[in-house]
Amino acid sequence: MNPVQINNIDHANLRVSPKAGAEFGDAANQALVFPAEFEELQREFAIIFRRRETGLQAYALLGLDRDENLFLSGDRWASRYVPASHRRGPFSIGIARDSTDAAPGEPMIHVDMDDPRVGDGEGLPLFLEHGGNAPYLNHISGVLRLLYQEMESAPAAYAALDEAGLLTPVTLSIDVSEDRRYTVPDVLVVDIERLAAMAGEPLERLHRSGVLRLAILVAASLGNIQQLIARKQMLLDATG
Repeated sequence: MNPVQINNIDHANLRVSPKAGAEFGDAANQALVFPAEFEELQREFAIIFRRRETGLQAYALLGLDRDENLFLSGDRWASRYVPASHRRGPFSIGIARDSTDAAPGEPMIHVDMDDPRVGDGEGLPLFLEHGGNAPYLNHISGVLRLLYQEMESAPAAYAALDEAGLLTPVTLSIDVSEDRRYTVPDVLVVDIERLAAMAGEPLERLHRSGVLRLAILVAASLGNIQQLIARKQMLLDATG
C-alpha cells in the first residue's frame, strides 16, 4: 500500500475508478458494518455479531462459501446498498500531525496510489476544473466520515445490547438444498424473545439511547437469509 494525502494541486487531474471486484477485496463472505448503516442494510443483508479481541463487531452476511460474495456481479455490486467498508474503495482516513504539536490533527483523505483503480483514465475525477471537490470525492468524503465516526461510537452501542442480554450465541444452519447445508459458527444474533419480553425502565433506557431501534433492525435483518439462500441456489443452478 502507498497511501498519499490528496490535494487539488498534486492530484488535480487524478481519476479513480469506482469499480469493485475480487481483486480489490470484495470477494468476502462477510462485511464489517456499523450502526449508522443498519437501516439500509436490514433491507438486503442479514446482520450478525462476532466477539473479537477488540470487542463486539457487526457484520453483514454476503456469502456462504469462503471468499464468496453473492452480491458481487463482475466489477459491481448487485445490491441496492453497498457496505461503507467496501464502498470506500482505495480511500482511507489518515490523521495529519503537526511536527510541532504532539496532539493529533485533522482527519484527512488518503488514496492508495498502488491500487490499480487509481489513475484509471476511465475513472471519475476527484476535483473540478477550478479546484473544488468533484461529486465522487464528496461521496467518498461522506463514506469515510461515516466510518471514522462509527468506529468511535459503535462499541458503546454494541456493549449496551450485550449488557441488556439481547445478544445470544448461535450457530446458524442454512439449508440450501436437501443435500447441502452450511453452518456459520460463533455468531451472536438479537434474541427476539428477550427483546419482546423487555419492559419498564430497561426498555425505556434502550429506547432513549437509540439502541432499541438498532436491536429491532438487526432482528428483522435475519429474514434476509432467505434471499442469501435464493442467490446461492441461482449460482449453483448456473454453474451446474
